[in-house]
Amino acid sequence: SGTDEHGLKIQQAAAAAGTSPPELCERVSGLFRQALTQAAISFTDFIRTSEPRHQRAVCHFWGALRDGGALYKGCYEGWYCTPEECFLPESQLAERRDAQGHPCKVSVETGHQVHWTKEENYMFRLSAFRDPLRNWLRDNPHAISPDPFYQRVLRWLEEDLPDLSVSRERSRLQWGIPVPSDSTQTIYVWVDALVNYLSVVGYPETHGQWWPAAHHVVGKDILKFHAVYWPALLMAAGLPPPERIFVHSHWTVRGQKMSKSLGNVIDPFACIGQYTLDGFRYFLLRQGVPERDCDYYDEKVVKLVNSELADALGGLLNRSTALSINPSNTYPCFSESCFPKVLDYREAKGTGRASAEDYEFVVSVASLPLQVASYFESFQIYKALECIALCVRQTNSFFQRHRPWKLDRKDPAEQLWLDTIIHVTLECLRVYGTLLQPVIPHTADKLLTRLAVEPEERGLSSLTFLPRYNGKPCPFEGRQLGPDTGILFHRLEKSQQHQIKAKKL
Repeated sequence: SGTDEHGLKIQQAAAAAGTSPPELCERVSGLFRQALTQAAISFTDFIRTSEPRHQRAVCHFWGALRDGGALYKGCYEGWYCTPEECFLPESQLAERRDAQGHPCKVSVETGHQVHWTKEENYMFRLSAFRDPLRNWLRDNPHAISPDPFYQRVLRWLEEDLPDLSVSRERSRLQWGIPVPSDSTQTIYVWVDALVNYLSVVGYPETHGQWWPAAHHVVGKDILKFHAVYWPALLMAAGLPPPERIFVHSHWTVRGQKMSKSLGNVIDPFACIGQYTLDGFRYFLLRQGVPERDCDYYDEKVVKLVNSELADALGGLLNRSTALSINPSNTYPCFSESCFPKVLDYREAKGTGRASAEDYEFVVSVASLPLQVASYFESFQIYKALECIALCVRQTNSFFQRHRPWKLDRKDPAEQLWLDTIIHVTLECLRVYGTLLQPVIPHTADKLLTRLAVEPEERGLSSLTFLPRYNGKPCPFEGRQLGPDTGILFHRLEKSQQHQIKAKKL
């Protein structure tokens, strides 16, 4: 992760704030770092494009473009959008009136005003890369996902692909990296920014250890830069495109696009305070569908978090570890006579205490780790969480169906069945806690600690569910449970919901 710091809009924002671009970037990049830390998002590298290692990589990359014959000097004129740092064709513009009522042109997509700009720049021969780009996408149908964005890029490659202006006059833009051997020009901010993917893997010396096995995660609004310009620039510099580009859509608020003028911008720090960090992360990842915009509103967060984290998951842990059910406070033993292994659960009648429904449910939990890993790999986090939520509901049904609180502990046969019900339930909870670690780290840790699962036992690769059902030893059986830390996840109350609304008003 990191911050892209150069460009005209930063230069103008610093001037408007009465500060210098480096001071502004130091402050703002600090806020981004703080936000990532507060949101429990880990990163191996936080790169700032104003760092010397990045500037050196950009200058080397420019040299590779120049030496490969991909650059030429040309006069460029067109409508320039400073907030987006790009020229826009007439087809993407609309007539509006500015704050003073004067007619002006704006970007159709963002509403930002554009200005006619004419200057001599270095141009990149983007037009020469239409066929190489098409071939790359045809040979790698999963290079851009989800599929609607892959299709959109293919459509762009059917349209005109004019050469790209890749520098700006230094007299107009000082805040950026100068073009090597031409101090009158500044490297275009997007060329500069995109190279950060190479800077962090040691370009130009040691990038080969990683590149091209890179997966970019980008917003749909910057798709063209990442899926058309960047692969073409890489090809021109003699490098392959990245392996995958994952694209995500945006959050709307009650059906409207977030905008400062509407005053409906959601503050993530406030949300963490309202819903807890895990509650907010869970909502965003559970409801965020990459291929389409998703709608955010307070009641939706409260309802989802309460039903799935507080009630379903928290309630299950609470019921299965209660002293009235499990007075020894241990991970009880599994009985093969109560829950015998069968090849076809429809023929299991009369052999044990487990029903056909129980066998069906155990099969779905056993297949969950691979399913979740596969969805995580393909960037479909919401589908992984949907599968976990479904299994949590099934586990609650299993527990409710057999009413362990009604069983007579004095009867040895009943005691075996009671222990087996709790064993199966705790095994399910152990699987859910392990799989939910990337999503709700604090809650998952609390859950696994309660089940006495040691830190080295929390990996995905060694996650086996219900080994005793398959005749293998279970390392947790007979183990004393961890200390009771109380409610796993506190319900968000309706009164709290009203306070949230009041704050917004």
